[in-house]
Amino acid sequence: MEKKNLILLICTILNFFTVFAVNAVNIIVPTIAAEFHMSNIVQNWVSIIFFLVMAMMSIPAGQITGKFGLKKITLITSFLFIVISILNVLVISSEQFLICRMLLGFILAFINVTSMAMVVSAFPDDERGKALGINITGVYVGLSLSPVLGGILNYQLGWRSVILFAVPFLIAIIILLLRIDDEWITFKNISLDIKGYVSYAIGIGLLIYGFTILNQPIGILITVLGIITLIIFALIELREKHPSFDIRFFKNHKFLSANLASLCAYLATFAVTTILNFHLQYIKGFDSQTSGIILLVAPICQVILSPIAGRLADKYVPQILAAFGMLLGTISLFLFSSLNFETSIGFIIISMIIYGVGFGLFSPPNTSVIMGSVPPKDTSVASASVSTVRTVGQAMSMGILTLVFAFVMGDVPIVKEYYPLLITSCQITCLISMVLCIFSVFASLVGFKSKKEY
Repeated sequence: MEKKNLILLICTILNFFTVFAVNAVNIIVPTIAAEFHMSNIVQNWVSIIFFLVMAMMSIPAGQITGKFGLKKITLITSFLFIVISILNVLVISSEQFLICRMLLGFILAFINVTSMAMVVSAFPDDERGKALGINITGVYVGLSLSPVLGGILNYQLGWRSVILFAVPFLIAIIILLLRIDDEWITFKNISLDIKGYVSYAIGIGLLIYGFTILNQPIGILITVLGIITLIIFALIELREKHPSFDIRFFKNHKFLSANLASLCAYLATFAVTTILNFHLQYIKGFDSQTSGIILLVAPICQVILSPIAGRLADKYVPQILAAFGMLLGTISLFLFSSLNFETSIGFIIISMIIYGVGFGLFSPPNTSVIMGSVPPKDTSVASASVSTVRTVGQAMSMGILTLVFAFVMGDVPIVKEYYPLLITSCQITCLISMVLCIFSVFASLVGFKSKKEY
């Protein structure tokens, strides 16, 4: 196999398992909660702590991987992924399980950066969109298969089989990586930006955590402190000779607009799966297996469209493709905002197809714009930006849903008595998300006339 295609295969598999580590585990949380007697709050932290740590480490990971080498960091983190997975199945308490999730989030922050940066480094400009489209397909395949595969493994073999599922594949990845000679060191002679790492991690951590409890006074205070800390981070980076993240990249209209478009897109769309899952299981009364099968519709569309969108991004203006994708996303969210007791399954499936096609058209072209708008030596930093925006958007999307639930429903169990409030909460969230999708459309188009600025 040609080296660049081998790299693409490795990185696509890694993308699959970073998604699997989130979505498959979310399916088995009730089983784990029963074994370790987790409260509802602790169950929520299984996801929150994972995304929180990933977001905190995404920017530092960009500079660190560029300094020590993309392949070397991928080898180390793949090995640690295996070690943490084995430790995770040996835990005997909820606290130990959460520590493993925290460590895994730390590790996958680096894998997210290296997998995309290696693809960009291995392929020439005229093949980048196609390669990224295939690479991102690993994410969508993970989104498609994780709930079903995780559910089957959990039912047949127990939750520990879900945690260990990645191990043999990661061993194979390590063996394949050892066959590659390239190292891709872009920041060899620079010093690490420790002050930047610390200020960023504290700032983004406070921002995301505060946002999830924004309905409380302490949440507002924590969110404000997070924003202030991130401003301090920006000021530190502007004065650093070798910043962990060069704030000046945002002077590049393509880079800025594509990142804003991505942030708005993930803010708008990540909670959709949770909303649909609630509607199918609570309002429609389907079991988790049937709901999981129905929820395959959108990711399958994304799997099919991503490679096509990647190839189109190499031939046509990628920003226009991304904007059109988010326009379809806007339409789908408008349709989702009308979900109620009488909504038919056919209507839901058609809406999901529009949603899946839209996001499948958006992500590869938009990612190609971000990665192609910085100098080649900064691909790891651009990859960190993509990873950070995605992770922050995902975490805060769930934060929006949580806030709406808190304001509309309050702290109550989801039982038939409160189903009307559940429907109202989901409708309001979809309308908020629709507005964010519209912002993403315009953000996608802002920089499309700009030329490369490096």
